[in-house]
Amino acid sequence: MSQDDFFRKEMVAELRRVELMMRKEEKVEKKIYYFSAAYGITSRTLRYSFTEDYLLADFVLNTSYNGLMERFKRIRSGDSTVELEPVHFDRIQSGLKALADAFELKTSILVPLEEILTAMYATTGPGNYLREKGLLRL
Repeated sequence: MSQDDFFRKEMVAELRRVELMMRKEEKVEKKIYYFSAAYGITSRTLRYSFTEDYLLADFVLNTSYNGLMERFKRIRSGDSTVELEPVHFDRIQSGLKALADAFELKTSILVPLEEILTAMYATTGPGNYLREKGLLRL
């Protein structure tokens, strides 16, 4: 087994674990907490076995985590204009599963990353507005 194969296998296992833990959890704050482990594993992986796919995945997962945390903080401070809904997390979890599958099968990661990023974007003001207009669908 090559070094890349080893780190890819570890990353896939961790992404699957994150997805399952998020699915089992009901609390939004804890779902976001578990989601942070997704960019944690991509960050560690790309340091040991760099590929542009690992870098792209890390960027999207990190950005998505930060976006969710921003929305969560706004909600806690009293801003209820955009809620964090189960559909947002369903899409993120689905995207994580598809991302693990894509890395395991060595296929394109673009669609799973688009799914994750779109779900997070729907939690922003502009993204929610596009969703309310019917242009962004989850």
